[in-house]
Amino acid sequence: MQLTAILVATSLLVPISVDRDTTMMLDAGSAMPAEQKEAAIRPLVSSATDCIARTVSADPRFRVGSRGAELSSLIVESVPRCVDVLRRMIDSYDRLYGGGAGETFFMGPYLDGLPTAVGQRIKTTR
Repeated sequence: MQLTAILVATSLLVPISVDRDTTMMLDAGSAMPAEQKEAAIRPLVSSATDCIARTVSADPRFRVGSRGAELSSLIVESVPRCVDVLRRMIDSYDRLYGGGAGETFFMGPYLDGLPTAVGQRIKTTR
């Protein structure tokens, strides 16, 4: 999934970089304690992951117990349907942690943990 995810993520982030309004990047979250920032971003991360999990589980090609490349492929294909919620998560992350932090989070920790998080959500809904 790594290469495909990076390609999809890049296509998702390029419009964000071009469309970003620099007035939104004002130091809104800099004075906020780390715990408060984490609490503010957590529902957005959960919402984005839930969207992807719902989209994957609704795909007629999905089978319970899908793993590895099969699940990764379905996750990658679900990204366009969840682009709005993913953009909100990335933009909010930028506002809380500074410009570019959302992209770094999305391309790193978020994508790294996404297959596991989606797999767990699908197991609990079935």
